[in-house]
Amino acid sequence: MDANNGSYIIHSPGQFLNTLDPELFQNARMSPSSLRYFGIGLENGNYTVTLLFAEFDFPDTQSWKSRGRRVFDIYVQGERKEQNFDIRKAAGGKSFTAVRKQYTVPVTKNFLDIHLFWAGKGTCCIPTQGYYGPAISALSATPNFTPTVRNAVVKKGSKTGVIAGAIVGVVVLGLLAFAGIFVWRQKKRKLALEQEELYSIVGRPNVLSYGELRSATENFSSNNLLGQGGYGSVFK
Repeated sequence: MDANNGSYIIHSPGQFLNTLDPELFQNARMSPSSLRYFGIGLENGNYTVTLLFAEFDFPDTQSWKSRGRRVFDIYVQGERKEQNFDIRKAAGGKSFTAVRKQYTVPVTKNFLDIHLFWAGKGTCCIPTQGYYGPAISALSATPNFTPTVRNAVVKKGSKTGVIAGAIVGVVVLGLLAFAGIFVWRQKKRKLALEQEELYSIVGRPNVLSYGELRSATENFSSNNLLGQGGYGSVFK
């Protein structure tokens, strides 16, 4: 691993053994001291955590370069699952060979914690000067139960139900609109009847329009002003 690689992604185009998906192992995330992954908002229950590794920093040759070692501890949910884990050693002393580790762990507070921590062992200068802390190619967490929350998928057989629901919605909306118009017309009719009853009363006051008042007072001329009161001006 080159110490100048700020992204801490190591890559190898080589062919990997013990896997049906070798491209998955051609890249790995590496850290000089610690790698930590969190799962947030998970449904509580037991999960199968799968960690995938493959060593490719140390060549499979009969030379001093193959003497390098990467050693770290694996913690899942705060519990140490592997101590002094050596990817190459777990692969039978071979590089470019996939290693799979699986653990069944409980999620009790909707939270999953996976921590790869440098154990203070291994090498730092073989085969080149660099960082040889924990590294991982891929990981996954699969629930060992049927989740109660799923993404809604509309099936072909449910199209009839969707269409029926849309029709019912349109009918209900139409009935509400009709009821609103009916109530409005009833109120308008009641108001008209009340006005008609008022005008039919004997001795009712004369009802004049604004135009009639304006003409009778000569456009509200001050010559026709009798006085002013709390409700306005009084004209003759």
